[in-house]
Amino acid sequence: MDVFSAIHGRRSIRKYTEAPVAASDVRDILAAAMSAPSAGNAQPWRFVVVDDRALLEAIPAFSQYAAMAAKAPLGILVCADLTSEKYPGYWVQDCSAAVQNILLAVHGKGLGAVWTGVHPMKDREDGFRRLLGLPDNVVPLGFIVIGHPAQELAPQDRYDEAKVHWNGW
Repeated sequence: MDVFSAIHGRRSIRKYTEAPVAASDVRDILAAAMSAPSAGNAQPWRFVVVDDRALLEAIPAFSQYAAMAAKAPLGILVCADLTSEKYPGYWVQDCSAAVQNILLAVHGKGLGAVWTGVHPMKDREDGFRRLLGLPDNVVPLGFIVIGHPAQELAPQDRYDEAKVHWNGW
């Protein structure tokens, strides 16, 4: 799959089969995440892979938009270790780039995923912090729910000329 097919074909998948995600695929997906750019090459991202059924089923209680996690085989919580930042505040951009790489890698593997937001919602941050035992210096940005797709969504051309400005507003 070429890069443009991956970008335009990637869709948010919220329904999954019961098939597990192979550990080798998880490793490849995380390697792609860790290839993202980061401010000052600080790489502040940290990842919590969640495949324990009880943990996945507990997530919707504090993160309503991650309800599909209860029936998914896997999720990855993308976090930032604030003690590893070179340029404070850029962790959001750094971790967001890692998330985008995860989404594209998942799609490239023939899997499906959806990015569910955590930061800056304090209740969601606190929920993941309690559930997964995150230390105080680690902030969760987003939870990526992953599995074998049980739905098929067609690619969409989302280009909108009205949102493009050249050489000024």
